[in-house]
Amino acid sequence: MNTKLNYQESISKKEYIEKVSECKEYIIEGDIFQIQLSRRLKTKFNHSPIEFYFKLKEINPSPYMFFMKFEDKFLIGASPELLVKVENREMYLYPIAGTRKRYSTRKTEEEIIDELKSDEKERAEHIMLVDLARNEIGRVSKYGTVKVKELMGIEKYSHVIHMVSIVQGTLQHGKDAIDALKSSFPAGTVTGAPKIRAMEIISEMENVQREFYSGGMVFHDFTGNLKSSIIIRSVLIQDGYAYTQAAAGVVYDSIPENEFKETTNKMQACLQALAALEQEGVQ
Repeated sequence: MNTKLNYQESISKKEYIEKVSECKEYIIEGDIFQIQLSRRLKTKFNHSPIEFYFKLKEINPSPYMFFMKFEDKFLIGASPELLVKVENREMYLYPIAGTRKRYSTRKTEEEIIDELKSDEKERAEHIMLVDLARNEIGRVSKYGTVKVKELMGIEKYSHVIHMVSIVQGTLQHGKDAIDALKSSFPAGTVTGAPKIRAMEIISEMENVQREFYSGGMVFHDFTGNLKSSIIIRSVLIQDGYAYTQAAAGVVYDSIPENEFKETTNKMQACLQALAALEQEGVQ
């Protein structure tokens, strides 16, 4: 990693690779189609949380920036991903699946995007999660209104490139934004599919509870509209430590080493912001 941080891992590289192989066995046996396996890093933090927020925003400006202060902790993030949106009774999900490190000394950005969009493993994972989004919207939407507005578009962030789709439906009479949130939480892009079995395996595989990670940050107004983001690309600050976490999607033809690299790429912006504070000596 391009940081000078000392950190502790919840799962070592060797263990993570072994766990990816175990997840693939569950897929072969038919328990699941896809699963999001995460790992967490922990490092000492002796700086101002608000300075960290501004540093993260500078390094990785994202659609859903947040800074939350609780009694004994801070939750700070730069999430790229919508959890669910309800606007004028239209429900939207924006599943993200498929990731590449943005910059390379050997490839142009166009080549990286072409490689991502033509990768059969990434496409298969993405389509599974689009289908899951269609099913979730279908539970609370009028018959015949569910549609995929955009399939496998590209979004660029400071350190990574993501493949993103947009799924939309019109809420049934008697259903509201909270029903939409219930039907889609937690997001399939941070659990896998089928959700319940994937979450059971996640509890078995991951060495720590996720806590805030992969939850939701929700804004609900008095008109009935709702907008929420998934708590990813985030840092929890508590008791002199900072914690960040990321997952990679495991499918039948996943290469374990590549999935480990994906978690590393997803954590880079948070780690770079933490390292920048260390280097600047901000107190």
